[in-house]
Amino acid sequence: MKVLVLNAGSSSVKFTLYAMKNEMVLAKGLVERVGLDNPQLIFKHHDGREVREIVAIKDHRGAINSICEKLVDKEIGVLKSLSEVQAIGHRVLHGGMKVTRPTIVDEDIKAIIRECFPLGPLHNPANLAGIEACEKSFPGIANVAVFDTAFHQTMPPEAYVYALPYEMYEKQGYRKYGFHGTSHNFVANATAEYLNRDLASLNLIVCHLGNGCSITAIRNGKVIDTTMGLTPLEGLVMGTRCGDIDPSLVVRMIEDGMTPGEVDQLMNKKSGLLGISGISSDMRDILKAASEGNERAALAKRMFVLKVVKYIGSYFTLLHGAEAIVFTGGVGEFSIPVREEIGNELCGLGIYVDAEKNGACFGKCGTISTEESRSKLIVMPTNEELMIARFVVGLTGK
Repeated sequence: MKVLVLNAGSSSVKFTLYAMKNEMVLAKGLVERVGLDNPQLIFKHHDGREVREIVAIKDHRGAINSICEKLVDKEIGVLKSLSEVQAIGHRVLHGGMKVTRPTIVDEDIKAIIRECFPLGPLHNPANLAGIEACEKSFPGIANVAVFDTAFHQTMPPEAYVYALPYEMYEKQGYRKYGFHGTSHNFVANATAEYLNRDLASLNLIVCHLGNGCSITAIRNGKVIDTTMGLTPLEGLVMGTRCGDIDPSLVVRMIEDGMTPGEVDQLMNKKSGLLGISGISSDMRDILKAASEGNERAALAKRMFVLKVVKYIGSYFTLLHGAEAIVFTGGVGEFSIPVREEIGNELCGLGIYVDAEKNGACFGKCGTISTEESRSKLIVMPTNEELMIARFVVGLTGK
């Protein structure tokens, strides 16, 4: 079975084509700058060949058409015909309270995605545009929506209800939903396999640390709390997001003359590592600048580590201990110094990072804690696209 996985963003469409018999990636890439000047297609063949070219497109339909053309291209394509694609999986940000698991798309599901536009104003419209473009490019082929919020729907009410008047939860859906769910799901299952354990028997703390960051507490295989909230803004310090702040700051900024839209942009796009350091949202740049004596970059790094450690500590207590604390995402998988700093702060939990093991673990699975540690520290690469493809196979039964 061949499955196409799409992640349609506001100005990009990422794709991966799988042969699911052996979960082989046949081709992957993206179209970037959708709706902007000089959109570019990047197409990577499984044999290592790569094509980059400017494409004449205006929207997501055009982006998907350009991907389709490359998939069947005589020189670099991997398909003889688009009919070889048997199902399509889509990453969708928000399903609200109405969709709590991956599902085959129909008109009702599309209506729910539209209803959630206010909850995911940048992502949900683009996700829906990708689905509708595929309906035209692949008529009659099943589209499966895999929601970023789905894995977190096992949280109990005491974790997801905000302490606002209860009718605001009932009538307007103001609650914690959590995100990065597909990544947390994949990593939790991969960690259970790595430990040769049944996920239902494990307590895990999964730290998805990238440009966006979230931590999830998993008890007996089920999510009981996660750091992101109604939107992806809540929780940790991130690349450009502020994470937890006093809500009164929002009121104060508006009283001081900012519009709600400006405050939203400030907190989501201009804060976090970028806002504190003033130089970059990329942890690699932050670490380099900090090593060269940039005090604001060093502060940004310390703030990042502090928030991660605080949430790990609180979730460790909530879980009454955990078999493993797992690092994933761009920072979690590749930033050796950040993992070491976080690990060094966990000694109060009886957990210790092994500097040699940590230094040898770059973008690959491995245990980086010492033998005497109360819990394991594990690095586990994520693969959201493969998780989506597996859901597609499970739902379509092909």
